Amino acid sequence: MILNKILQTAPTILQSFDYLCSVMKIFNAAQIRELDKYTIEHEPIKSIDLMERAAKAITRAIMEEWTERTPVVVFAGPGNNGGDGLAVARMLAEADYQVSVYLFNIHNKLSDDCASNRQRVIDCKKLSKFTEITLNFDPPELTPDTLVIDSLFGSGINKPLMGGFASLVKYVNQSSAKVVSIDIPSGLMCDDNSYNIRTNIIRAHLTLTLQQVKLSMMFADCQQYIGRLRVLDIRLHPEYINKTKVSHHIIEENELRPCMRQRSDFAHKGAMGHALIIAGSYGMAGASILATRACLRSGVGKVTTHTPKRNYGIMQVAVPEAVMQMDHEETYFSESIETSDFDAVAIGPGIGLAENTAIALISQIRRTQCPIVIDADALNILSNHRAWMQQLPKGIIMTPHPKEFDRLIGSVSNSDYERLTHALQLADRLQGYIILKGHHSALCTPDGRVIFNSSGNSGMATAGSGDVLTGIITALLARGYERAEACLLGMYLHGLAGDFAIRDMGKESLVASDIIDYLPKAFMRLED
Repeated sequence: MILNKILQTAPTILQSFDYLCSVMKIFNAAQIRELDKYTIEHEPIKSIDLMERAAKAITRAIMEEWTERTPVVVFAGPGNNGGDGLAVARMLAEADYQVSVYLFNIHNKLSDDCASNRQRVIDCKKLSKFTEITLNFDPPELTPDTLVIDSLFGSGINKPLMGGFASLVKYVNQSSAKVVSIDIPSGLMCDDNSYNIRTNIIRAHLTLTLQQVKLSMMFADCQQYIGRLRVLDIRLHPEYINKTKVSHHIIEENELRPCMRQRSDFAHKGAMGHALIIAGSYGMAGASILATRACLRSGVGKVTTHTPKRNYGIMQVAVPEAVMQMDHEETYFSESIETSDFDAVAIGPGIGLAENTAIALISQIRRTQCPIVIDADALNILSNHRAWMQQLPKGIIMTPHPKEFDRLIGSVSNSDYERLTHALQLADRLQGYIILKGHHSALCTPDGRVIFNSSGNSGMATAGSGDVLTGIITALLARGYERAEACLLGMYLHGLAGDFAIRDMGKESLVASDIIDYLPKAFMRLED
């Protein structure tokens, strides 16, 4: 059943996807180098002057957080990242900070701009100390009052730090000093850290990255190195940013707002979509309640919930707005149902892993013609019957958290990057949509793109939060949004509601039902 014809003229995220993602692209290490080069050639600007511009932005950020009473130690490497650090050291010294600089020139080979800034530092009369290390290194004492500026290596490294640099990293990490990393913590690779040596990566308290977020900064297993992240605009050339195609993006509010569909003044419930939620088993009625309530709060005209008989009384009291459809079994989902009257179906929250439920699941998937969202126990059932994956329809939407995804593919990933790669491969194989849930939930699309969500917080790491997301996405599908639209809007609205909730509740006290309670505010924000 196709509804919402009056809304079909609204702009879609798919139609404007390339434009939207031109704003929030994530470049790989090679593209970052090309962006610098393009800026130098087309602004035009000398590379040393571009470095000076970056150093000014970094210095301002540091001065906003630490006063001139803070002793500063700069560890600079031989490349352009080290050149940035040397320029920052000079600027801080000129602003009356007590700055000690250690330049590591082990192979007696500095980049041209690093060498130029080396001379400028030497000429700076106000610098407390400058030491160039070519062989042996006697490290300075790093106290709790010390601010370490890490500019050893930037985003260009492609192998783990070894030898003396690894020892220096461990020395800094074991100290009680605060650490600011320029662009990226030394030792952390820009993209893939699956086989990096984790003990040889700087653990920064603050990372001041230049112009663009790096891919590794979106992963949970890299956050321990990045600390708090600030992105500094150093005015790199927008033409290169706009014209360069990338596969990884970040979606934000301004890009989503125009895609919200306006409700017609003459709308009625029959025109606003009918969603089916198959959820809950005996003892897990809460999952069906949360998914159903979230679906109702997300603009759908009507919601039917299919659940075991013993959940009837609980559901009628908890969600009186929903239509109840009871399974023949008392305690579990046991039978597939006709879906021709529905515009979208969600299946999985709290349904359990009984074998009869598994058979009912694959039967339900086979007979469903409208968009399907698969979550929670439905994913775990597929993990136990992996051959059934071949029967999933094109356009399927799956919303696993990391452990559910690892079970789904039958292997544990070495890193978040590797898991994301596997998710992209699965999205391609199924021609479906995979949402890897996390702080920056990632939508993997059938055409090989990854879109990270920018809303949400750690307070949402609570039981039932995923059921809420399932309900939101299902409602948007039933309303007539395309699959990619529903996924992106659903992720963002889910996180935005959580962000509103913690302002009143705090992170520690947030529960999943709070996210539902703040969905109206999230919708109003995007509709404004």
